[in-house]
Amino acid sequence: MKLPLYIAGRYLFAKKSHGVINLISAISAAGMAIGTAALIMVLSVFNGFNGIIKDNLSALEADLRIVPAEGKVFIPEGPAFDWLYNAPEAGSISSIIADKVYASYDGKQSVVNAKGVDDVYAEENDLELKRGDIKLAVVSKDFAWKIGINPKLLSPLQLWYPDRSGHISPANPAASLHTAEVFPSKLLDIPASSNAGVDGTIILPIGVMRSLTGYYEEVSSVEIRYADGLSDRAARRFLRALREKMGDSFVIQDRYMQDEALYKMMRYEKAAIFLILIFIVIIIALNIFGSLSMLIIEKEEDMATLRAMGADDSLIRRIFVLEGWLISLLGMAVGVVAGVVLTLLQQHFGLVKMPGNYIVDAYPVILKPGDVLISAFGVALIGLAVAVAPVLRKTR
Repeated sequence: MKLPLYIAGRYLFAKKSHGVINLISAISAAGMAIGTAALIMVLSVFNGFNGIIKDNLSALEADLRIVPAEGKVFIPEGPAFDWLYNAPEAGSISSIIADKVYASYDGKQSVVNAKGVDDVYAEENDLELKRGDIKLAVVSKDFAWKIGINPKLLSPLQLWYPDRSGHISPANPAASLHTAEVFPSKLLDIPASSNAGVDGTIILPIGVMRSLTGYYEEVSSVEIRYADGLSDRAARRFLRALREKMGDSFVIQDRYMQDEALYKMMRYEKAAIFLILIFIVIIIALNIFGSLSMLIIEKEEDMATLRAMGADDSLIRRIFVLEGWLISLLGMAVGVVAGVVLTLLQQHFGLVKMPGNYIVDAYPVILKPGDVLISAFGVALIGLAVAVAPVLRKTR
């Protein structure tokens, strides 16, 4: 392997008799460098925007959520929950009752996802859900816009939920509905509910939801936030232990499972961006095909000399394959360095500002080693494929 690599290196840096070959090779290496750097920087920008989205969407979400494998509600008791309530990894544990309810505000009606939370949840998320004996509710902005809620007004939000017994009085159908009143206190950007047919979300005291639904001991879910300073390794170990303790009767949802559709969409978008940029790199790499084909024609006398000295066709092919691949690898190396440096500068100093008024001033970037490795691997593989094609065609 040393001899083909040595000769390929000499060919790479030697001055060709046709200057156009040097020019095409230089353009090819520069194109591969730009393509590699673009891959790293664009994927890093995508990571940055994804990070902002995740931070905003997860502000009110727990690290873990326990839901029943079957049915809507369960009673959180037994040895597994006794173990959970004493686990040091669990910083806070909240009981939740969530369901669709019918809501009315100043004559406008809608179906909304109501999430009843306990005092632990309210304190953890700094939500005011009580003011003396008055029950308050935090309302998602989309729902507030839908039915015209204004927290500055004193109008209550009327809630209805059907009696779970299923008995309906023909003479007085309203008697078959449980009702409650809460006063909107705050509007928040709460993630859209996955329940079909709802126009938003409200967060209210769990006592109000218990009186509406009739679930006085049951809960819809138990939400867990990790203790402060818990390492990723300890969190994974705790999650495995929790799943073993809870068994098949419960599903333990991490952040990904709680917003599975959103995270899948972001992954697919990132994959699509990567494939588009890789396609551009492939187009750039076709320059190597042209320069290598011209180099093979120029070096026909050298190939004849090598054959006379005992070199077989396999060795000659390796020489030119390595020659074409070295052009790609040279451009890739320069591109990796440039992409990493520029991304780190943007990440730490925010050199490129975002136009308009946004929550961030500069384009957000997060450099991930995995993106650098997959970009370098993809470019190197493309370079190898483009180098092999003309050699097989020209040296037969």
